[in-house]
Amino acid sequence: MITIKNKMQLIRNGKTPLDQKARALILKSLESALNAVDPKQLMTSKLSLKNSVLKVNGYSFDLKRFKNVYVIGGGKASGLMAEALEQNLGKRITIGFVNVPRGNRRKTKIIELHEASHPIPDKTGVEGTRRMLKIAKQAKKEDLIISLISGGGSSLMPLPHTGITINDMKKITDALLKCGATIDEINAVRKHISDFKGGWLAKKAYPATILNLILSDVVGDTLESIASGPTVPDSTTFSDAIKILKKYGLWNKTAASIRKVLSHGERGLIVETPKASDEAFRKVYNVIIGNNRLAIQAVNEQLTSAGLNTLLLTSSLEGEARDVGFMLASTASEVSKVGTPISKPAGIIAGGEATVTVTGKGLGGRNQEIALASALKINGMDGVVVASLSTDGIDGPTDAAGAIVDGKTVARAAEMNLDSEAFLAENDSYNFFSKLHDLIFTGSTGTNVNDISVIAVL
Repeated sequence: MITIKNKMQLIRNGKTPLDQKARALILKSLESALNAVDPKQLMTSKLSLKNSVLKVNGYSFDLKRFKNVYVIGGGKASGLMAEALEQNLGKRITIGFVNVPRGNRRKTKIIELHEASHPIPDKTGVEGTRRMLKIAKQAKKEDLIISLISGGGSSLMPLPHTGITINDMKKITDALLKCGATIDEINAVRKHISDFKGGWLAKKAYPATILNLILSDVVGDTLESIASGPTVPDSTTFSDAIKILKKYGLWNKTAASIRKVLSHGERGLIVETPKASDEAFRKVYNVIIGNNRLAIQAVNEQLTSAGLNTLLLTSSLEGEARDVGFMLASTASEVSKVGTPISKPAGIIAGGEATVTVTGKGLGGRNQEIALASALKINGMDGVVVASLSTDGIDGPTDAAGAIVDGKTVARAAEMNLDSEAFLAENDSYNFFSKLHDLIFTGSTGTNVNDISVIAVL
């Protein structure tokens, strides 16, 4: 059971009965969302094994027909996914190797869980990815590979293209994360400096059969963007990767080894990532077992059961975090003042993933920045609360999952001589909310399906 560790403190921080009630409703709904996308529960509910037949999402795999069943994969949720799969299949698994975030507490007997770094890749991630690729390459036509993929897989399964060092990959990943690039753009670059992503795993595992079980952390569930699509045809090109780096002013700051690979690829001197016409993908079955929509539907159900009029706004929220915060707060204000687009008591839910263009020197994450921007716009209102949370429990480079605000947040900050606008300008939302004790703490949740923002207007 995943819980918000400091829930009671966050509720008590409300200065009025309405604020406390709204905070309690939102926090309970967020806990419901996290538990709705628990990877172990999803794996158990989506997969069934009867006699020797494994069924998932309408597909059937008679394990008696496969000589070996191999398990590989990586991501923030892959430890729990591996644990559930092993409990289901047991000794039918020949061998398994999965990269998981450092500090993973899951335990398996057959599938080896290998700890690596996230969000910046490291050498241990490379070593683990090589082990997985070795398993994939040894697989034959009569073998089945079950791949467990979730958000964070891009960083946890790094395998730099020949000539590129892991340090070069680290630097470009860090730069892309800070410049405001979307996850699709970041992954387009990652795929073209990797020997594993962008369909290469499927290509190198052919002619084995691949069942790819996916927990999506990508807006719109675009398969090729989840963990940079190791088993999915890549629609992007070397040219696209170069354009993205130039778009954000990073091309001339990128390591010479990466520029060389991308330039050679654009000129046709290096083979492009596998495309949809490649025969390898005929033996790949990609199945999404969980996503952001499942999480926000759980929020919606919880708030509805509490008597609120609810509006499930979107599961595809994107944009600059502070702009998203202003938009959410404007929506809350409209509901409070004129009863549109929904009347009070209201709950409005949005899912997706914003970005932060870091210009200041502070510490924070996209959800904390959404909350801080919202606080500025709902200042002075009663019974209006906004919270935003990362479902993996880790918002940006911090130990918080997100933050919660109400109409008294800015005033409380002013009493402590904290300038809310100055903290926002410095991208310093973590230190702002830390002083107010309004950070949301869940710890690592073991899941990852993007972010959730919730508004309550009572």
